[in-house]
Amino acid sequence: SHAAGSFLVSPYESAAILSLDGSGEWATSFLGKGEGNAITCYQQSFFPMSLGSIYEAATEFCGFKPNYDEGKTMGLAPFGDPKVYQKAVSDIVKVDEEGSIKIDLSYFSYQFWGYQRCSQKFYGTFGNPRKGEKFDDNHVNVAAAFQHVLEERALELCAILRKKTQSRYLIISGGVALNSVMNGRIVRESGFEDIYVMPAAGDNGTAIGAAYYVYHVLHGHARANVHDDPYLGTAYSDTEIGKLIRECKLTAIKHDDIATEAARLLAEGNILGWFQGRMEIGPRALGNRSILANPTLPHMRDKINAEVKHREAYRPFAPSATVEEQNRYFDSIGESPFMLKVCPVKMEMRNVLPAITHVDGSARLQTVSKSINPVYHDLIRKVGEKTGVPVLLNTSFNIQGEPIVESPTNAIRCFFSTGLDALALGSYLIKKS
Repeated sequence: SHAAGSFLVSPYESAAILSLDGSGEWATSFLGKGEGNAITCYQQSFFPMSLGSIYEAATEFCGFKPNYDEGKTMGLAPFGDPKVYQKAVSDIVKVDEEGSIKIDLSYFSYQFWGYQRCSQKFYGTFGNPRKGEKFDDNHVNVAAAFQHVLEERALELCAILRKKTQSRYLIISGGVALNSVMNGRIVRESGFEDIYVMPAAGDNGTAIGAAYYVYHVLHGHARANVHDDPYLGTAYSDTEIGKLIRECKLTAIKHDDIATEAARLLAEGNILGWFQGRMEIGPRALGNRSILANPTLPHMRDKINAEVKHREAYRPFAPSATVEEQNRYFDSIGESPFMLKVCPVKMEMRNVLPAITHVDGSARLQTVSKSINPVYHDLIRKVGEKTGVPVLLNTSFNIQGEPIVESPTNAIRCFFSTGLDALALGSYLIKKS
């Protein structure tokens, strides 16, 4: 379903397919090709031979929640030196010439479905797992090594696929496809002209994949839908929002052009809750259920982590840029509408965009087109008119441990329980002061 859910909604008539997961029923990887309505499998690996599962083990070792906090491990990795443990991790996980994943399971215990994923041999090689707040060097270096080796093995699989399929394009799916650093390297180094990653590439997209497989593959209906619009969730009218504001006895001003007023607040350094239109599908906030800020302000990352998101200080934030302006600030990776590709911030722009530039000079870019999200595109453009930089810091509208806000009620609750300065709720603007 991962492979079908991504290929059958992609813009490609023909493409290589790479699916990487913790585990499905038992499969953990899928190498194949999509052609028209047909999907052909060339090679699969099966649990416990899993790139996703060993990354979960590294996540647990770093003191995070496995099968949930892998994004934290990815964000921690640039602080470490991958060379310290690179050989050790490279010896643990390999890919053979056919594309099968081979793992030395003596380092792990996840295959026994117990309460921990790492064995004593793992600890003997890499040190003690993180238990408290403090990160030791071995924790950040393990994160760096597992991230690096994941990227290397994924590139090896891509090389096998490219040789086997002779395809120009690549589909990446499965939970591991949410590793945007890996995706960025694949874009730059695999030799494929472009890649497509569906916004709900993980388990939350499996029902979509199953439905499209039945419709297109089993019933033979022609493919007609390219999934380039992630805004498929619920929407709330200004009438509904206004009624709620009155019921909550809040003071709000309704604006004919909410983007203009929001741009002014953002340019002045305010942190804004932005709730517009239909909710995004997948784990990323893409400009309809977002917390937004001015990325040119150096203090903004630490302030949002501490006062709004209540999360670890090292974690980076993503930028949103219009498709027209992205190449001024970022080394081109093509369009990235779903925020699933990490790219370098241009060297001369890293001081211009300090709040979204990670320690290694990278950023998980979202590109915004007028045709897909005209309101958000207009907001970014108007911020650029005021600041000279048409880029926004964009993070999900929630606090750590909670889901992204879905309804106006959720948004108001989150607004008043965090350090947000203002809330743009449809056409209504609510301020704390």
